[in-house]
Amino acid sequence: MSVSQGVFNLQDVLGLIRAVRDYTDFSEDNDPYGEHDFGSLEWEGKKIFWKIDYYDPGFEVWADPLSDEVERVLTVYLAEEH
Repeated sequence: MSVSQGVFNLQDVLGLIRAVRDYTDFSEDNDPYGEHDFGSLEWEGKKIFWKIDYYDPGFEVWADPLSDEVERVLTVYLAEEH
């Protein structure tokens, strides 16, 4: 998992990580393929984005999310950092 500098500077980073973990607000509009690999929420008055990227075991190139060899990386960042 990685967090951006902006997220790192928030008051309650652990609470935010729990909110991302518990996120269930997926819909056809924000998750048309049902992958649950991106979301957004409000936290401490800031718009937060989070995403999951899929890599090969060496973390060098993209990997198929359905592969047994995939490594997942969660990134949490402020929308303004996008």
